Amino acid sequence: MIRRKLLAGAAAAIALPLSFTQSAFAQAAAKVSRVIVPFPAGGGTDAVARLTAEKLRADYPAGIIVDNRAGASGRLGSEYVRDSEADGSTMLFTPDFVMTIFPYSFRKLSYNPLQDFAPVALASKTGYALVAGPGLPASVTNLQQFVAWAKANPKQASFASTSAGSASHFTGIMLSRAINTELLHVPYKGGALALQDLMGGQIPISINPIGEVLPHLKSGRVRVLATMGAQRSRFVPDAPTLVESGLKDMVIESWLGFFMPAKTPPATIAKASAAINAVLQRQDIKDGYAGIAMDTVQSTPASFAAVIKADQERWAPIVKASGFTAED
Repeated sequence: MIRRKLLAGAAAAIALPLSFTQSAFAQAAAKVSRVIVPFPAGGGTDAVARLTAEKLRADYPAGIIVDNRAGASGRLGSEYVRDSEADGSTMLFTPDFVMTIFPYSFRKLSYNPLQDFAPVALASKTGYALVAGPGLPASVTNLQQFVAWAKANPKQASFASTSAGSASHFTGIMLSRAINTELLHVPYKGGALALQDLMGGQIPISINPIGEVLPHLKSGRVRVLATMGAQRSRFVPDAPTLVESGLKDMVIESWLGFFMPAKTPPATIAKASAAINAVLQRQDIKDGYAGIAMDTVQSTPASFAAVIKADQERWAPIVKASGFTAED
């Protein structure tokens, strides 16, 4: 009986992957890790989180799950992670604006992005598009023609954003100032609703992440006047950038990234960052991200922190000058 048990144990040990080390055994005995998405299931952020977490399972033998804790425009989930145990078992996966714009758009934000969270790794970057629908004459096909039309039709010159206080909202304000033309902001509760009215002709242009626009381009109901990256987007290569169109300071990108509670040990953060970066190099992950017009990004915790700080410094004066205050 003892011999049979020893043989069974040896067989099980041989069957384990070589990477399943003693430290992995310690992890396996720990609690299940969670990736907190502060938005509802089914959205773009949720889809990317699940795609990435699925490939991270090998590095989390005890298990890793995606947990949607939506509410208050992403603040509830963020607060949950802030208050979680700083042992590496809980990560926040969020879009940039929760960390870069909210500190300036809310009168009282319950968290400090730079003090309450530890950046772990960037996951992706994506560009924005200036999109036109049937509410804008078909003869308007580029930025210069749009500016001329907006100046000639001031009562119709408006733009849709994915929500009040979002990056697309303040990008529209930046655009309005850059072209020296007043554009009325019309906020929506999500990019899909904004595009719905754009395609219905209720509003002439919208500012959306490129991934939201791609499914509608083939129908011909929308057209991209320009994209907002430093270079042309590989997903809509025929569309010029705003930089090409003469607005050299209009480079806007959105990112998604992982965070842990601020007091998480640096070694734990470094280990998670390495695992995430390894996953992001997989071709199947790159292909999955590309399906929603996102590019994977390699980063370190330090380089990610620098991105957040630079983005905050860029958005702060824009948000403050707009006079906009988000509703709690």
